[in-house]
Amino acid sequence: MKKELYQRIGETVYREVLPNGLPINVVYKPDFAKSYAFFATRYGGMDTRFQLNGTWIDTPAGIAHYLEHKMFDTEEGNALQDLAKNGAEPNAFTSNAMTGYYFDSTEKFEENLKILLSFVSIPYFTDESVEKEQGIISQEIRMIEDNPDWQVYAGMMGALYHRNTAKTHIAGSVESIREITAKTLYDCHKAFYTPGNMILTVVGNVDAERVKEIAASILPKESGPVIPRDHGEEPAGVVQREVSRKMEVSMPQFLLGFKCTPTPPGEDFLRRSLIGGMASDLLLGDSSPLYQRLYEQGLINASFGGTFEMMPDTAYFYAGGDSRDVNAVAAEIKKEARRLATEGLDHDFYERVRKAAFGTMLRSMNSFESIAVSLTEGHFTGYDALRFPEAFDGITEEDVRAFIKDQLTEDRAAMSVILPK
Repeated sequence: MKKELYQRIGETVYREVLPNGLPINVVYKPDFAKSYAFFATRYGGMDTRFQLNGTWIDTPAGIAHYLEHKMFDTEEGNALQDLAKNGAEPNAFTSNAMTGYYFDSTEKFEENLKILLSFVSIPYFTDESVEKEQGIISQEIRMIEDNPDWQVYAGMMGALYHRNTAKTHIAGSVESIREITAKTLYDCHKAFYTPGNMILTVVGNVDAERVKEIAASILPKESGPVIPRDHGEEPAGVVQREVSRKMEVSMPQFLLGFKCTPTPPGEDFLRRSLIGGMASDLLLGDSSPLYQRLYEQGLINASFGGTFEMMPDTAYFYAGGDSRDVNAVAAEIKKEARRLATEGLDHDFYERVRKAAFGTMLRSMNSFESIAVSLTEGHFTGYDALRFPEAFDGITEEDVRAFIKDQLTEDRAAMSVILPK
C-alpha cells in the first residue's frame, strides 16, 4: 500500500484501491490500543431517484435509512450481537449523502473487520422481518415529528427548497416506508453497496496489508455500476419567506436560513466549507458583536447559534434558537450580515476566529471517528480531508467577507418559526 505522510498534522496514511474499485485508507496510530473501522457507501437519504441500467427509478423516502436498520440481520442471527460478543462497540448512521457502518475495539480487530465487511456486503432480508421493522421505524418517525427542533429545521428546508431532495426526511414518513419491501431493499443494496461506490477507512495500530487482504478476500470482485442521481432541478429563489406552526413549546423557536450556491465536488468543496464555517463564527459565534448585543438585550439565550452545511448539489447557512421576539433577532442577523459585507471584517477578530477554526480541525484528529468520517466525506466529494492546513492557507479575509456579501442576502433568506400553542 502507498504510504503518505502529512507532516503538518503528524498523520500517516496507507492507501490503495483494490482491483474491485474499493478505496482503502489505513491511518496508522501506533501508540493506541483501540482500533476503529468505518465502512461507508455513497448513498443517503437524498438519493431517492437514480438511474440503473438506463432507467430512472424513484424509491420511497427513507429507504436508505431503512436499509441501514436491516443490514445487521444475517442468516445466522444479528451482526450487532456478534460484534458485541467480540468486545466491539458497533453502530451505524444514515445522513443525507452517505450510510456508514463502524465499530471500535481493543481486541479481535481482524475478526471484527471480517464480520463488518461480510454483513454489509451480503444482505439478508425476509418479508416478515421487513414488515416488523416498519413498526419500529414508524415509532421513531413519530417521535421525531413531535420534536420542535426537528420541525423548525424541516420547516426551514421546505421554505428554502422547491424540489431538492435534501429537504426530504432521512427516515421518510410513516406513509413512505409502507411502500418498502424486501425486494426494494435488495435492489437498492445491489445498486449502491458495491465496492466502487464505497470506501473502507481504518484508524489504529493495525497492519495495513492485512486490512487490504481481508477486504480483498471477502468483498465482491466486481466494482459495480456508476449510479447517476437526481437530487431535483432547483431554481434560484426560495419557496416562501416564512413558515410557522404551533407546538408545545414554552418560547418561540426559529431558524433563519439562507439558500447558498452549491459547490461542485473537488478541492473547492473543502475550501468553501471552511469559509462558510468561519463566516458562521464571525457572524453568530458567542464572541461575535451580534451575539453579545442580542444576549445583553435578552433577545437570545444559550440556544442561539448557527452553521453552514454542504452536501451534493446543496448548500445552506442557518441561524436560530429560542427568542421572545424572533422577528427582531432575524432582522438583526440580516442587518449584521449587510454591515460586515459593506464595512468589512474586524481584522483582529477574523484572525482569532481563523486560529480557533484551525485549532478545532486539528483537535478533531484526536478522534478516530472524526478522522474516518472526514476522510470518507472527502473521498465522496473529491478532496483530501487531511489537507485542511493547505486549504486554510489559501483562504483570505476577503474570501470570507465575499461569502457573507454574496450568500447571506435577503433574496436567499427564509425563516421557520415554532410558536407556543
